[in-house]
Amino acid sequence: MRIFISCGEPSGDLHAANLIRALRRRLPGAKFVGFGGPRMSEAGASLLYPLVNLAVMWIAQVILNLHVFIGLLRQAGRSFREDRPDAVVLIDNPGFNWGVARRAKALGIPVIYFVPPQLWAWAGWRVVKVKKYVDHVLCTLPFEPSWYRDRGFQGAEYVGHPYFDELADRVLDDAFLVEQRTRSGRVVALLPGSRTQEVERNFPMMLRAAAIVARSRPDVRFAVACLNDRHRERCAEMIAAEPLVAGLPIELYAGRTPELIRLADLCWAVSGSVSLELMTEALPTVVVYKLGAAHLWLANKIVQVRYMTLVNLLADAELMPEYPTSSDVSHEMADHALTWLNDEAERLRVSESLAALRDRVVVPGATERAAEHIAAILTADRPAPRGPHRPLRVPSGQDERIEQAG
Repeated sequence: MRIFISCGEPSGDLHAANLIRALRRRLPGAKFVGFGGPRMSEAGASLLYPLVNLAVMWIAQVILNLHVFIGLLRQAGRSFREDRPDAVVLIDNPGFNWGVARRAKALGIPVIYFVPPQLWAWAGWRVVKVKKYVDHVLCTLPFEPSWYRDRGFQGAEYVGHPYFDELADRVLDDAFLVEQRTRSGRVVALLPGSRTQEVERNFPMMLRAAAIVARSRPDVRFAVACLNDRHRERCAEMIAAEPLVAGLPIELYAGRTPELIRLADLCWAVSGSVSLELMTEALPTVVVYKLGAAHLWLANKIVQVRYMTLVNLLADAELMPEYPTSSDVSHEMADHALTWLNDEAERLRVSESLAALRDRVVVPGATERAAEHIAAILTADRPAPRGPHRPLRVPSGQDERIEQAG
């Protein structure tokens, strides 16, 4: 049995790797091939191209890399014809994966979408592509199956979010945590994003917020969670170029995001699935996402939900102050941080609200359920639906906003 997997983000690479391991327990002889990243390769997949290295955002970057994407789609088509897979599994990354799905569907290969794009939040009309090119959608959020069914697609099932599985299995470096806890001072974690463009846009604003906080709270130290050594080097360059932070206790770490989240008193983070990890740790967080003015205008036109942050969507409330912006919101970020640093009761109130949401929505086992569904599809022996052990609440008012998204 041969399964083709396509993902284009670091988080998708992690989901793919865990899915491969779960599928191997059910389909021991299966072979995996496709587009992804190092984690997928470590799990035993043969990469046709390290697509994760090409993670881009917004139209300008896509245009600059258009020839590469076209070449990869042609490569996928050749792979499908010459060494036909039994199924194609797509993980997020809708712009590129629609092309992969179209080529697979043209050859009659079953297409399964795991961790589907959030069409209900933006571009709801793209459900037409799902109906045309996708056979099964394994949903990560509780209200998604009904959203798809209401729009004429019957192949959607809720399995839960795989990020929670990854958090449950994650082992932190205890020696690092112990060493850090011997040091004095409160800790503010800075999470500037997993994409280079996100770091470029958001990290300078985080540095300006750090300078504001440091003037009032010289006991605070700032820990930056970089995705890799390349991002750490770029962040070091930006710190050196910002005179406002000269001499401030700003420390850069690569590959230490879980540990820094565990250590921190509060966080500034770029919007993304990491918000689910921050919720799991009940860490008071300000979420930012800086765009160009034109991109922000376009986003405001097409996004049809109240919040950009998954945690706030699940809570149907702004538990994490969020700022999708084209301007500098460093003062707002600093204000929230100083409130939480100076008012312990307020910081604990926010933390307790996040913990309550966590206790309600974190249901492990999504990856195993997804693997079970995929294996059943491939062996033509569908099991009785077996959802999460306890249901996730659909946020009040969400149905109305989802309807608007369509």
